[in-house]
Amino acid sequence: MSQNTRLSHSELQTALKELPGWSLQGDKLHRQFQFPSFVEAFGFMAQLALVAENLGHHPEWFNVYNRVTIDLTTHDAGGITALDVTFAKKANALFRP
Repeated sequence: MSQNTRLSHSELQTALKELPGWSLQGDKLHRQFQFPSFVEAFGFMAQLALVAENLGHHPEWFNVYNRVTIDLTTHDAGGITALDVTFAKKANALFRP
């Protein structure tokens, strides 16, 4: 399956089991990460920016002080793809609360 093919409902449910902290909000994967400080939250975003560039896939994200909120979808596919799941896994791997 292509990284840009929209996941089926069953594929998405399977992927969510491997993504602690992530949930569905509409057609997007959603998670909020919380850190001890703004600097750590911003550092997390800087690390993920490099991941995004490497994948050629950029998240919708927001930072408010010590929180980073991420929503993932592949607009060209009209929903969540394996690329979004890959990004979410990498975000989880980088998260150090």
